[in-house]
Amino acid sequence: MSNAVLFFPAQNFLGEGPLWNVDEQALYWVDIIGQHFHCLDPRTMLHESFDVGTPVCVLAFRKSGGLVMALRDGFAYWNAQEKRPEYIVRPLEHLNNVRFNDGAVDCAGRFWAGTMSTTGDLNSGVLYRLDPDGSLHVMDTGFGISNGLGWSPDNTIMYLTDSPRRVIYAYDFAATTGAISNKRVFVQLPNDPPQPDGLVVDSQGYVWSAHWGGGCITRYAPDGSVERVIQVAALHSSACVFGGPALSDLYITSAQQGLSQEQLKQYPLSGDLFHYQSDVPGLPKFQFAG
Repeated sequence: MSNAVLFFPAQNFLGEGPLWNVDEQALYWVDIIGQHFHCLDPRTMLHESFDVGTPVCVLAFRKSGGLVMALRDGFAYWNAQEKRPEYIVRPLEHLNNVRFNDGAVDCAGRFWAGTMSTTGDLNSGVLYRLDPDGSLHVMDTGFGISNGLGWSPDNTIMYLTDSPRRVIYAYDFAATTGAISNKRVFVQLPNDPPQPDGLVVDSQGYVWSAHWGGGCITRYAPDGSVERVIQVAALHSSACVFGGPALSDLYITSAQQGLSQEQLKQYPLSGDLFHYQSDVPGLPKFQFAG
């Protein structure tokens, strides 16, 4: 087993959703509960953080420039001049005990994001798809925590995680229409403490899944078998993304949420950003077309 190394002392409470900007050669990520998103230039280590004023759960870049995001209760554009979000649609505005959690943009520029219960309900999570025209679609329901989301390199398979069920699902994906079908189990983790969290798919079609409570990233082959395990010095490894000039730098977020004082002493780097040098490159992230 290989190890990831400390890259940046972010000390986030709930670091999540890393995203690589190819044009800027910069890394973005969120601290959901901290209500900030962050930007880091790995060449200079210049770091900026932005206060969103509400839980910020998912970031994506827009083809027209700028950011779109899933906040606690809905989707919004980021007004960079005024440093505030501008809502597009708020499906959870009047719902308590639920928030958005993770998401990604598909090859046609549609923004997918799923929700989770904040009270442990295993069936209230919903997967939404925001189209470039602003229309919102419910794509699947019944999740505990809708989490890590990604697509195979040929855009025929979509992967989606339900953390408390310890499962990564695979769907047939129709790139033209955005329809999903034939939901099946891709990976089922044993009933141990680790839960699958964020994921990213590499250029070979392998799925890298962060294991919350497991202190590791696991790389799964397209048949669901384990190819490698990367150790991370943070118990709650939360998500990962490929970045760098060759998209071979794996950046990993982590969290302090839910850790006892004893666990924080045992894992003092919890909440920091980690790096792993991959021998397999990733794929550039798609951008929202709205």
